[in-house]
Amino acid sequence: MIEIKSKRVRSVIDELKDQYMEADRNCRPWIIGFSGGKDSTTLLMLTWISMLSLREEGKELRRRVYVVCNDTMVENPVIDEYVSTVLIKIEDAAREQKLPIQVVRTTPQLEDTFWSCVIGKGYPVPNNSFRFCTDKMKIKPTSKFITDQVVADGEAIVLVGTRLAESQQRERSIKKHEIKGHRLSKHPLNPNTFTYAPIKELMLEEVWWVINSIPSPWGFDNEILFQIYQNASADDYECPTVVTDDSHRSCGQSRFGCWICTVAKEDKSMTSLIRNGFVWMTPLLEYHDRLVENRNKSELRLPTRRNGQSAVDETGHNQGNYTFEYRVQMLRELLETQKEVQKEHSSVRLITSQELIAIQVIWFRDGYFKPTVNDIFNDIYGYNIPNLEIGLQERLILEKSCTDPQHFQLIQELLALQKSKVLMMRKFGLQNDIDEQLDRFVKKGGQYAD
Repeated sequence: MIEIKSKRVRSVIDELKDQYMEADRNCRPWIIGFSGGKDSTTLLMLTWISMLSLREEGKELRRRVYVVCNDTMVENPVIDEYVSTVLIKIEDAAREQKLPIQVVRTTPQLEDTFWSCVIGKGYPVPNNSFRFCTDKMKIKPTSKFITDQVVADGEAIVLVGTRLAESQQRERSIKKHEIKGHRLSKHPLNPNTFTYAPIKELMLEEVWWVINSIPSPWGFDNEILFQIYQNASADDYECPTVVTDDSHRSCGQSRFGCWICTVAKEDKSMTSLIRNGFVWMTPLLEYHDRLVENRNKSELRLPTRRNGQSAVDETGHNQGNYTFEYRVQMLRELLETQKEVQKEHSSVRLITSQELIAIQVIWFRDGYFKPTVNDIFNDIYGYNIPNLEIGLQERLILEKSCTDPQHFQLIQELLALQKSKVLMMRKFGLQNDIDEQLDRFVKKGGQYAD
């Protein structure tokens, strides 16, 4: 067993052991939210060590532990690569050490991803007053797993790596939900679910002491994580505390999240990474900054929201969804950014093929048929991938039957709508979509605007 010199860290491990062995019905599973950052790494390390200690004492490890990692699909690529590697290590080590630890990866539903919402539906990128991303990309995927687990086991306990010293807001949140004299608190969102914050009393320096002084129980080099934090630390933050030696500064203020996050106008961690040698990320930062700059431009926004409600303020400024032209521009620039980054890091994918299909489906449903996502992709990458339209024989028959080319185009678009329902999501609303498309055609006098 690893010798732990810190009394406060030992007390956390003792508490974890006691809580793990607590007799409760169905051995309620533990769910650890793992982001790969310093706090969730420390929490998992101490949980893992406590389980090994219990087994050495001859105790049976009956309670399952799920390490749940939520991938928003727009994570900082440096962190994304690191976390993917660590999760593989965790899976392998848990299997080799015969521990009841299982890794679970969650992702948003296809229609809820960042690009489906912004480029597909035209949602304005998030800011402090409009943060669709938190619910759709983070809360919903993890809550679904928790709910499924509760259904299977009756109840579940979510271990969180939050700390009182992290921020005043975090301290208020922890104290708001905690029950005095009890380790477990009711989960604020999920029924039959409890939260447990084992490391809430640890200071930042103690978190880094754990990471830098205790070997990773799943056999990973924690120095890599420490180096990522150092590279991402902004110049305006001093890291004065010596943790284990002079090379280990407590650089814990760096925040990692989505590389495309526009809630903060300036991405300090990505800027610092670029400054410290990750120059290949420069196109990502430039794209991020353009999204922030263009967010509130009236000419890029529609006068209505997706539900048809007016979205023009008293000054005549459009505040609705993004125009189709701007959505096309964003997709084009995103693919150009991806292509540029892939020159040095071929494994980086800023948008998935499934999301490209989802965007096309949404565009069809909104009545936008040209250009297609396929056209834009082919143009950027120099490919000649054909659009998935009706077959040649059917096309010839249709062209002969339709004396007016506009009628042929209308039928093509109606078929595209029908196909979109087969490709993705449910078929609910297909009749409405077809009715709306016919309506648009009739209102234009049987003509399409160029």
